[in-house]
Amino acid sequence: MKIEIVRVDDAFHFEGSGSSEIKVHTDGSPEIGGTNQGVRPMELLLMGLASCSAIDVVLILKKQKQEITDFRIVADGDRVEEEGTKRSPFRNIHLTFKFAGNQLDENKINRAIALSMEKYCSATAQLEALATITHSVEIASV
Repeated sequence: MKIEIVRVDDAFHFEGSGSSEIKVHTDGSPEIGGTNQGVRPMELLLMGLASCSAIDVVLILKKQKQEITDFRIVADGDRVEEEGTKRSPFRNIHLTFKFAGNQLDENKINRAIALSMEKYCSATAQLEALATITHSVEIASV
């Protein structure tokens, strides 16, 4: 896997590209001179984790004929500054999986999430070495 980051302005706005033709923009906060032209890099890490698991879960539930009408994941990460540095990695990450659909089977949903978190999602494997990753599920019927 290979990506490229290109500086867009004379501050902290960057455009990233990878194997798709879709561009991703990142930027620093206004407090350090950024202009809010993109997501923060650490937000992008949480988005990557949530997206990785989301793809797994949807693939599994489609195979199980679950009719999802709405699906979203809210990722909440707690960061702790490492002593003697300015680095603040995530130490705790909680994912809230939110589903809506017709006759969704809660057992199938829980199993799909467990498979993603324990077997398929490479982003989870990467981040769980330094952060505790937990999750919860909310299911609304339509």
